[in-house]
Amino acid sequence: MKKITLLLFLFAFAATGTFAQEKPNRQEVLEKMVLANDYFMKKFPDVGMKLVTNAVRPSNIWTRGVYYEGLMALHQILPKQEYYKYAYDWSEFHNWGMRNGNTTRNADDQCCAQTYIDLYNLEPGPAKLKNIKINMEMVINTPQNDDWWWIDALQMAMPIYAKLGVLYDDDRYFEKMYDIYMYTKTQHGDNGLYNPEDGLWWRDADFDPPYTTPSGEDCYWARGNGWVYAAMVRVLDIMPKDATGYDEYLNMFLEMTSAIKEVQRKDGFWNVSMHDPKHFGGKETTGTALFTYGMAWGINNNILPKAEFLPIVTKAWNAMAEESVHKDGFLGYVQGTGKEPKDGQPVTYKSVPDFEDYGLGCFLLAGSEMYKLK
Repeated sequence: MKKITLLLFLFAFAATGTFAQEKPNRQEVLEKMVLANDYFMKKFPDVGMKLVTNAVRPSNIWTRGVYYEGLMALHQILPKQEYYKYAYDWSEFHNWGMRNGNTTRNADDQCCAQTYIDLYNLEPGPAKLKNIKINMEMVINTPQNDDWWWIDALQMAMPIYAKLGVLYDDDRYFEKMYDIYMYTKTQHGDNGLYNPEDGLWWRDADFDPPYTTPSGEDCYWARGNGWVYAAMVRVLDIMPKDATGYDEYLNMFLEMTSAIKEVQRKDGFWNVSMHDPKHFGGKETTGTALFTYGMAWGINNNILPKAEFLPIVTKAWNAMAEESVHKDGFLGYVQGTGKEPKDGQPVTYKSVPDFEDYGLGCFLLAGSEMYKLK
């Protein structure tokens, strides 16, 4: 009788797909992070080498900036001199500056400054902050708030405002960040890029209604929503709780968490198109990594209940660690650059995206929070 009962119990759990997976230990998480990062650093030893795809770009663009966010997160849990030097040499090569100089308002240009500030906090020096300080002073002292017309921009720029606000104890950074964020949320497009009914964001005005996927669904791009989710994490992690915008960002994090949770694939990944698995469906690493990063952070900071969300992040991390990471450290299932599900295709285990850096940055951010799980 006991054997039959056990078999029925196991069958029920298998049928519903709710088998609990074993949480990887810290050493296993770290090994995957190091493997993937070592592959990248060996393949791209020259930090100043221009990035050549369909065009030639300097290496301080957003794709490489996101990678260095991940590298600094890895350095925080495994402080190796070679990681610090790789980030420092990159920053020094670019004279701690941004593509298009100190007058740029483009968040993609500014993303690199997140690492500059992190390096400053490890070893202060005025040259490290000079350019971004000049640039941010221009932004906060001019009236326009429509700079972030695409949702990727939130992750590229918001952490800079939060970091500088804390560093200088200056509320102006928090206030300006909130004003630009709210414009993106409520005014770009017809009624803003955030849909409170679904708890998700349209990538830009091209995708708000009446635009739909071929199946008639709203087009919520996984990586785009991942950028917003990560932005909430990165500002909440350092902002004072009484700073302008803190409550809004916390509420947004919670609303998005509920929406993201509902559309996780059974294998642990998320689809490129979150509400339409038939529209370029399949495993995708960058969105999955960013969602894992956010939920694991929420658990680590006692914002999300561990009992509910640990199985979700465990399944997601295990999926990436086992199915995305090659034996040599190459990262598969990474969608190339673009703005919607059809871009950067095909997304397969072996396909090489146009840039190999930002996907790794997302993976390292996810790993850094998985490592911290108790």
